[in-house]
Amino acid sequence: MSPLDIAIAHGRRFIEGQSTSSVAPTGSRADILAPMPATLPASGMDPAAVVEMIAHAAEPGLMGNLSGRFFAWVKGGALPAAHATDVLATLWDQNVVLAATSPAGAVLEEVAGRLLLDALGLPESCAYSFTTGCQMSHATALAAARHQVLARAGWDVEVDGLFGAPPIRVLANAHRHSSVDRALRLLGFGTGCIVPLGGGGGGGNLGKVGAADLQAALAAAPGAPTIVILNAGDLNLGASDDFATLAPIAQAAGAWVHVDGAFGLWLNASPRFRHQVAGIELCDSWATDGHKWLNTPYDAGMAITRHGAALKAAMRMTASYLTEGGETRDPMDYTPEWSRRARALPTLAALLELGRDGLADLIARCCDHALAIHDGIAALDGATSIARPVMNQGMVRFHNASGANITDAVIAAINASGEAFFSGTLWQGERTMRISVCNWQTNADDVRRTVAAAAAALAKLR
Repeated sequence: MSPLDIAIAHGRRFIEGQSTSSVAPTGSRADILAPMPATLPASGMDPAAVVEMIAHAAEPGLMGNLSGRFFAWVKGGALPAAHATDVLATLWDQNVVLAATSPAGAVLEEVAGRLLLDALGLPESCAYSFTTGCQMSHATALAAARHQVLARAGWDVEVDGLFGAPPIRVLANAHRHSSVDRALRLLGFGTGCIVPLGGGGGGGNLGKVGAADLQAALAAAPGAPTIVILNAGDLNLGASDDFATLAPIAQAAGAWVHVDGAFGLWLNASPRFRHQVAGIELCDSWATDGHKWLNTPYDAGMAITRHGAALKAAMRMTASYLTEGGETRDPMDYTPEWSRRARALPTLAALLELGRDGLADLIARCCDHALAIHDGIAALDGATSIARPVMNQGMVRFHNASGANITDAVIAAINASGEAFFSGTLWQGERTMRISVCNWQTNADDVRRTVAAAAAALAKLR
């Protein structure tokens, strides 16, 4: 067999075994290292042998996150068309930096971007960038925001940098993801610029920014260059900010409104759930992932903004040997990367495979399964509901007969069974189990097996 045939055969076995294989990795670091040489071989190896060695080494350390019973972190699976198209992108090995370097890659990225905006209910005039993930999407979108708010203050950050620039204030949901903070660090802001907003309100507003909090923070420094960062789908609670109320308040004060929509932005593609993110289209930029709820393979991030000129100003560069694309969009004008693979192709494939109705159904199914898993586990003796899902995220906590928190032990026992995989978090000072459902394959039988695995683990530890 050729190296390619061997690789495809190993990949096929892995995919087809997901329903029966352990969701958790089955081996140790030592198991992974055992087949690998300790030093670089003096002579090169046969290519087929190289592929076999690497596949054999990796097998015990592979996480079963393609499984319908993986609920630990916000990871989708990989739709068949998206998976296969990602293989094509690898085999074609196109450098989609310019239209000139890959006409197919650049044109199809345009199609992917157009369909993406349509699916998410965002203005068709928005600019977009396909990135490695939401971390880089935040950095990309916030670079555009940095350009815009400083330009309004009369400062050219691309020419003059940040030394001596008017300080930028970042007003952010207190429940923001840490990738937001890192993006701000990468852009030279420093996390000291962050003013945390609310997030602890009662009456169903836990995790959400209050209008009064936002207004007070804006009034504290009128006219200062300001970026407001809101959440679409908090990582633990699934809470989304009130964009319809908050975005106009911030924008009236001259602020740029950015949304962390790593997975929650996809709610806008669901007629049943989009009310949770009402007004999200009013914001200035959005960051999201395809490898979460769209179920593309890694890596597939998207940065989107209604201010295309600001994004292009922040990203664009020229050189004498570069050929502009004419009527075709040059991807490098909208992304921090230079050399890049045809990253948009799996997104295009996933959107076409699902269609509008299929995407809406996928989102609804995941939300329904998250609720069923939560309710099934929360009903067990020794389990307590911490956050009942409003979308695809929930939390439960476990205790023994004496009332001691045994959540981490229960998670470890479930994961060790291979039946399902969860992760924990610290919530209000107590260890808690997160439930996250993003996989297109998750079904009622997966729910049943997962609840049974939790019941068995809890029974042993109570």
